[in-house]
Amino acid sequence: MTEHGQGPDDRGADDRGVDDRGVDRRGADDRGVDRRGADAPGAGDPDAYAPGPPAHAGTPWTASRQAPSVQQLESFLILAEELHFGRAAARLFVTQPALSRQLRSLEERLDVVLLHRSRRHVEITPAGAALLPKARAAVEAMAGLCRAADSHARQIEGRMVIGSIAAEASMPYTRAVLDELHACHPRLRTSVRGFDLATHFGALERGEVDVLFLRPPVPPGIETLTLATEPRVACLPADDPLAGRDEVTLAELSGRPVVDVPSQCPRLWWSFWMADPRPDGSPVRYGPVAPDMEALLLAVSQGQAMAFLPATARHFYPRPGISYVAVPDLPPGTAALAWMARNRTLPTVAAIRRAAATALRNAPTYP
Repeated sequence: MTEHGQGPDDRGADDRGVDDRGVDRRGADDRGVDRRGADAPGAGDPDAYAPGPPAHAGTPWTASRQAPSVQQLESFLILAEELHFGRAAARLFVTQPALSRQLRSLEERLDVVLLHRSRRHVEITPAGAALLPKARAAVEAMAGLCRAADSHARQIEGRMVIGSIAAEASMPYTRAVLDELHACHPRLRTSVRGFDLATHFGALERGEVDVLFLRPPVPPGIETLTLATEPRVACLPADDPLAGRDEVTLAELSGRPVVDVPSQCPRLWWSFWMADPRPDGSPVRYGPVAPDMEALLLAVSQGQAMAFLPATARHFYPRPGISYVAVPDLPPGTAALAWMARNRTLPTVAAIRRAAATALRNAPTYP
């Protein structure tokens, strides 16, 4: 593993045998033992950490003094949590000697001792405890800066991440929207990421994608533009007595368990798709939980439950052991382009919203 900071053979000494703190190391061997028999700091323990004297005591903070790095501050925060060099090094994916060097360098830059360490005990000093909140704030501020820079780059440099649930990326209206977007903004770079039933709303809410092609309804805070309307069909096991029919009613399907989704999925969304409650007010009985379409189809094919899906599922998800049957009294479903309401005016979001509106005007009869 490559360590960050000094190389594996750099013990902080220059070509004269004097380290960057002004300490003469010419009399010490690689084990930290003085050739005259005296122990150098940390003798006999290559991982030992021995705080040195302040390197800039009384020196005002100017450009001549090197500021701590984010990596050093992160190392200090992890050490303060673990109070154990081995566990902290494991969390940081570095060796213990490398972590000791990081902390020693941080203390030299700050002119304070942050931790006391013996072979069996690590203790944060009063100065370390006082600086801990500031260190945490600095690391968080840098993380916020990186997030803001990434967001800015996506807007100014023209990068856009587009999400899609299940087969939505292959639908004709999705292709039409993206074609219009690229025609109007040829320098805009886009990438499409697919998500399953369990993760697609979370991806949009967390900002992993700028927009999402999905199937409404949506939870609060999300806005949509409807792209298509289509019937829903019953997805039944092939050996179900109703599977051979051309159409069935909701009443005929009552009592059959339906596939459920993980708890992170908005309940109002899945309740709509599973027609829960039914028109007579009776609740649906849920069966196995499926995080994605393949798990849903497997549960149906094995006779564990049924589901309701868009009519285009007949084309995109033909599977052995499954039959699709029309349900005339089931309200249709819609497909939509979605974005977070707070992001509707971002340049990239505004651009794809305009492209979608234009695509609808040119071909308003999807699917």
